[in-house]
Amino acid sequence: MRLLTLVFLLLSTPVMAVQPDEVLADPVLESRARELSQGLRCLVCRNENIDESNAALARDLRLLVRERLVAGDDDAEVIAYLVDRYGEYVLLRPNASGSNLILWVAGPAMLILALGAAGLYMRRRRAAPDEQPMALSDAEETRLREILEK
Repeated sequence: MRLLTLVFLLLSTPVMAVQPDEVLADPVLESRARELSQGLRCLVCRNENIDESNAALARDLRLLVRERLVAGDDDAEVIAYLVDRYGEYVLLRPNASGSNLILWVAGPAMLILALGAAGLYMRRRRAAPDEQPMALSDAEETRLREILEK
């Protein structure tokens, strides 16, 4: 029974959201459309590509990609058209150029700065002289013995 439940759970994973009425008759164009759709972000679902999203906007984007391919655009022209229309946010993997370059470089740069700061802290800590505890005065030693004897 558990095996059957596991099989049903595995089979219930989300299937591609592309509807049968969206599929192009030409298998080459359909293959290109699917490949392009894998790199395009659903603007509603965020980090899900439009090929897997059930959102209405994702369907519109899938249809737009297919429409542009049927019109004779090559892959780069389709992507350029969508980026012009929706901005670079539509790309799941934005280009590392222009203002995006700051975002691409910021993470590794912060990691390098943090590692440098940690290394500097460790070096200074290792080089610092060991602090010796101050010796107790005679009055303090006497008072400590009194407390411990009680």
